[in-house]
Parts: sequence; C-alpha cells; structure tokens
Amino acid sequence: MELFWYIAIGIVLTVFFVLDGYDFGAGIIHLFFAKTEKDKEVITKSAGLFWDSNEVWLVAAGGMLFMAFPTFYASVFSGFYLPLIIVLWLIIFRAIGLEFRGQFKYDMWKAIWDKSFGLSSLLLALFFGIALGNIVRGVNLGSVENGVSVHEEHYFFLPLWNSSFSPLTDHPGVIDWFTIIIGVIAVVTLAIHGANWIILKTNSSINLKLKGVIFKLNIVLAVLTVFSLYVWQLVNPTSLDNFIHKPYLMVFPIIYLIGVIGLFFIKKIKKDGHAFMLSTLIIVGGITSSLASLFPVILPSINNVNGHLTIYNTSASTYGLSVAMIWGIIGFSLLLVYFIVQKRLTAGKIDHMDYGH
Repeated sequence: MELFWYIAIGIVLTVFFVLDGYDFGAGIIHLFFAKTEKDKEVITKSAGLFWDSNEVWLVAAGGMLFMAFPTFYASVFSGFYLPLIIVLWLIIFRAIGLEFRGQFKYDMWKAIWDKSFGLSSLLLALFFGIALGNIVRGVNLGSVENGVSVHEEHYFFLPLWNSSFSPLTDHPGVIDWFTIIIGVIAVVTLAIHGANWIILKTNSSINLKLKGVIFKLNIVLAVLTVFSLYVWQLVNPTSLDNFIHKPYLMVFPIIYLIGVIGLFFIKKIKKDGHAFMLSTLIIVGGITSSLASLFPVILPSINNVNGHLTIYNTSASTYGLSVAMIWGIIGFSLLLVYFIVQKRLTAGKIDHMDYGH
C-alpha cells in the first residue's frame, strides 16, 4: 500500500511540474524576451488561461501526502517553513500579476504586473529546484549536536542559508552552492518547456527566435546536468547506488537523455507538439530519476544518529491508507474530469481566446 501511494503521489507531482512548469517557463520567457505589447499579451494569456487548473495538481499532491505519509508531511512543512512561505507569496504574486494586468490600460500599470508575473515565475522555478536539491542532499534530522539528537528523530528546521554556504556542513541551510545548481537547472528546464508551450499554443512573433533560444538553453542544460552529477557524488557518494543494484531504474535517466538529445534538433522539428513532448520528457525523466535514486527513502538524514525518512516509517496505518484509497480515487476522478474538460475548451491556438481576468 505504501508503494502504491508513493507512485501515485510521484505521478501527481510530476504532472504538476509538467503542467504548471510551462506556466513558470512562459513567465520566464515573458520576462526576458517579450518586447511588444502583442507578444506580452498573448504570452500572458498562454499562462493565464491555464495556471489555476494546473495548480490543482499541487493541492492534490499536498492532500495525498497528508493522507498517506503524515509524518513526512509534518516534518517537511515544519523544516522547510521559510522557503514554503516564500513559495506561497511567489504563487500569490504570479497569480495577481496575471489577473491584474488587464484591469487598466496604463503602461506603468501593465509594466508592474508584467514584472510581478515574470520575476515570480523565475523565482518559483528556482525555489522548486532548490527544494529538489534539499531532498536529494538530505537534512540534519533530529538536529543532532555532538552526536546527540536535540529533537525528535523526524524533526528538523533549516535556515535559508548558513555562513559557509556549503552542503557539506552538519547544519546546512536551504540555499547552498549545491541546491543553487539544481535550482538553476530547474530554471533552464522550465524556460525551455515554457518556450515550447508558447510556440505550441500561440502565434507570437518571437516563436522562431524562441527555437534558437531553446537550442542555446539546451546546451546549458546538458553542461549543467553533467556537472550536477559530479557534485552530487561529492554531496552524497551513494546517490547512484540504486541504479547500480537495480539496472531497470536506468529507464528514467534514459527518458531524460532522450529529451535533451532530441531538443538539439529543435530547429528541424516541424511539429510543435513534438518539441513540447521532448521538454516534457526532460521534466518527467529528471523527477523520476531523482525519486528512483532515493527509493525507498523520501528524505535522507545526513547524520548517523537518526535514520532516513522512508515510505515505510512515515506512512499512515493500514486502515488509514485504505480509507485514503477510497477518497483518493474519488478526488482523482474529479480532478481528471476537470483537467479533460479544461483542455478541450482551450484546445488549439489561444491567441484570439478571451481572457477575462
């Protein structure tokens, strides 16, 4: 039962980053490349028509975590309290940037909310990448000091950063040089994904230019990926053990690799949907590879006093998981219906669709 919920939550989170990821990416592209009012309006619309339905998947993932792995939920929501509050404010400012932009036809008003949308999208991508970096790096569970656990074995609290800015200390912060690398990878990946989404859903005048941008960003992504694998070994020398002992898990890095290699041919790809699928493979492959490298651990401990948090020692009771199964199926069915209806209503190019704010 624990494995089922782990896979289900992993799928829902992956779907969230694929769907809301193109919203983040569209915001990044809007911030740096949209120059004319027509392009700004249509790129804003490419995110604005979808963001609220896409974020339902994040709410669903949070609810499923609470039902299935309450100890893990309690641990990370207290330990990562500061970055979670920052993410919450960024989500708010991204939403009001999209919704307020069209309320008045004043250039200064639009410029303010354009920056709100773009910067919030950029920082959200960065912080979600940093969050993944913290998960694969691990935390000081129990706040161990001199070999003694100060708190309960599942408790921790991280400052935003420490004085050394290093992931190799006994008390790392949320932000260090390793998590920043993972955060930058997330920004580049979602910028690529957002550019592909804009090309797929709009007739923006910068679509042709965006293919060149995707190609250059893909080179950066490939270099950063190789570099991150090297530094990951420094931070966690056992990070690749699962792939060595369970070779079938290599399917997930291969998915990532297919996406990266495929996008080097972005200028030759005729169908916009194919390019979007390749950036989707990068996101799916990246998230699933990270989860596969940790399994069954969901939050590593960097000390030798308290063990890792796993899907087995943080799960609800068997009865709780069985009850969650019933409500999970009902909730997921409603979510799927909502998703299908929304996507059918917004099928095709969205340039001339009304975004009523």
